[in-house]
Amino acid sequence: MREKRNPVLVLCDREEEYAQLMTEFMRNRRELPWSVHTYTDVEKLLQEEKDCPIDVMVVSERTYQEKLARLNPLRTVILSEGGLQRWDEFINVDKYQQAQQVLQSILEVYLEIADIAFPRIQGHGNTCFIGIYSPVRRCLQTTFALTAGQMLAEKYRVLYLNFEHYAGISELAAETGARDLADLLYFLMAEQDKFLLRLQTIIQHRGSLDYIPPMKSGQNLILVTSQEWMRLLGRLEESGEYDYVIMDLSESMQGLFDILRSCVKVFTLTKEDRIAQGKLAEYEHLLAAYSYDDVLQKTCKCALPKVRRIPEEPEQYTRGELADYVRSVLREITGGEN
Repeated sequence: MREKRNPVLVLCDREEEYAQLMTEFMRNRRELPWSVHTYTDVEKLLQEEKDCPIDVMVVSERTYQEKLARLNPLRTVILSEGGLQRWDEFINVDKYQQAQQVLQSILEVYLEIADIAFPRIQGHGNTCFIGIYSPVRRCLQTTFALTAGQMLAEKYRVLYLNFEHYAGISELAAETGARDLADLLYFLMAEQDKFLLRLQTIIQHRGSLDYIPPMKSGQNLILVTSQEWMRLLGRLEESGEYDYVIMDLSESMQGLFDILRSCVKVFTLTKEDRIAQGKLAEYEHLLAAYSYDDVLQKTCKCALPKVRRIPEEPEQYTRGELADYVRSVLREITGGEN
């Protein structure tokens, strides 16, 4: 059996600025499993790492030399610079895409060889789950949720999850071939020891807010059991990676009431018209009938002000009339810091 040790990633690029920036980016991601050893000179790399086990060696295309194979890394990744694969026997990753995309590609490579459970990360406190749900349609629920997420992300580590049958937010949709919430649930069941690493290959960013693209098919959402959702939330809490998880909920999912019960706060958007008030009354009656009175006790009903204009991009949601209102209701959660 191979002795357990701290994994090592070696990064070598003679472009000093890129090597420094990528190293800083990776070291600032506290959830990564490896130590990063950075070099801008091949000879120095060969000398200092000659007797050290290397899990993943990442080398820029113009820096790579065949003698680096002497180090016997478990995997080699070439940062492709010119669009052509000079070293096609290795995995090639586009060097000049976003740093997060480069990192996710490297994580995918590492997952092929990782044989140890990802260590639990000790967070600064318990993860707070915030549920946003209303039985009233067209009430700006998703806009409210994203606004709250962007505001909290200015000071805290925040993850946004969308559980709607049709999310309707193209800016957050997974690109063709990219993974989404359905894939994360699969990894939760199939690769429990690598779940948190897999999570990092799926997470995307809008401004400071982390999010997981919603499911492409609403039919997949309906089939997920309440137990699976609760297990996912449990793993996210165990990781200690996030201070807040914003959940944009819908009745298209099983176990909605149990998920609402797990939240420290529930925001329910309201309208003044008769039908909207009737739906809210039926929803509250159902909660009481099934002994979920505690959900009602932690619910904040939000009658939104008239919003003349919603910004085009989610990163801009922290400004405007709706932002002012959301900031005021978040003070109860953050102790007046927002």
